[in-house]
Amino acid sequence: MIKLFTRHLYVRIWLAALAGVVVVVLAAAWAWRVAEEQRSVPLPRDVTLSSIDQRRVGRGTALRTSRPGEAAEFLITMEDGRRFTMEFGPRQDRRVPPPWLHPQTGIFWLLGTVGLATAVGLFPIVRRLTQRLEALQRGVQRWGEGDLSARVAEDGQDEVADLSRRFNAAAARIEQLMDHQAALLQSQKSLLANASHELRSPLARIRMALELMEPPRSPAAQGALPPVGAEPALGRPGGGLSGTAASASARAEISRNIAELDQLVDEILLASRLDVREADLGTVESVDLIGLLAEECARVGVEFTLGPGTAQVLVPGVAKLLRRAVRNLLENALRHGGRTGRASEVAAELSTAGGQAVLHVDDRGPGVPPDRRERIFEPFYRLPGASEREGGVGLGLALVKSIAERHHGQVRCDNREGGGARFTLRLPLA
Repeated sequence: MIKLFTRHLYVRIWLAALAGVVVVVLAAAWAWRVAEEQRSVPLPRDVTLSSIDQRRVGRGTALRTSRPGEAAEFLITMEDGRRFTMEFGPRQDRRVPPPWLHPQTGIFWLLGTVGLATAVGLFPIVRRLTQRLEALQRGVQRWGEGDLSARVAEDGQDEVADLSRRFNAAAARIEQLMDHQAALLQSQKSLLANASHELRSPLARIRMALELMEPPRSPAAQGALPPVGAEPALGRPGGGLSGTAASASARAEISRNIAELDQLVDEILLASRLDVREADLGTVESVDLIGLLAEECARVGVEFTLGPGTAQVLVPGVAKLLRRAVRNLLENALRHGGRTGRASEVAAELSTAGGQAVLHVDDRGPGVPPDRRERIFEPFYRLPGASEREGGVGLGLALVKSIAERHHGQVRCDNREGGGARFTLRLPLA
């Protein structure tokens, strides 16, 4: 009953109105009864007996005072000591009752009093309700004007409080969504800005390679011969390289840069789709991580081992995305291991722990400073000293992080014992 009273506002208003009516009716009934009792209480009366010449000959007191419809009796004591009794017949009460007690008009006074008391009693409840509704209205107006942080008070357990809680929850979700959209827009702007910068390098190299492939010009077009002793231009026909060798080198350079452009465009598109949470990236299924990792390690010639007691590792996810994450980790390890001439020491180990699949990819590269272990997962970030000609466009590790988060996992970078870096990818088991 108490819960019903606190949770439903209409019950509280109805009970308050009912209580007000009951109180007023009881008060009016009590007042009516008191007035009726006062009317029926016998009034004390004295009697003086005088002669014709106005000389008092005796006094009397009422033995029984009269009420409406009853007789009155008095005891008369004469001056000489004799006593008599005197009785008056029933009398009619001629007093006019007040308007609020009059049989004809009293009901209107009672109804007016009940209405006034009900209005006074309900005013605090109604005012409290309207204040909360006004606060909710102001909060919704502020939120509608663009203040997404606007919230309203959630006092009470009734319908207004429930509406306030629902509004706050909806506003919080929309604010979070808008923050995500703003972050996504900023990420897209940064991605496009960095992509435009990264695209310039292979395009410039392709342009240079095309210039190397230009046919030799006629002597007249070439102009005067170079001075005696001057070194011919390397890579030009008639220079240090033969035309055939320069052409082959230029073709190889163009092919390498086209492959880099193709990889860059592919990774940019994938990064953009991963940023959009609603994008459909494939069917989620149970992926055999052991088989997937064995295939990728065999492709690049990396040693692959299983942790003790690891027989089967199944994770829920999109196979092509998990393959991309594993491939990026292996290629990153090979690239940085090659910077120190120890690419052959890259190793991968898969195990399970705490309901998760744990993949370690180790290299013997220069390692990652502690203050940059988070930044290397940012798009287009390269460690100082990394060369563009070593491969990679700065999106590989960012994609690994996005794929891991899409699969409710995580990736981190630590130092490898004996030098190098260790990348750890954790994914929940199926």
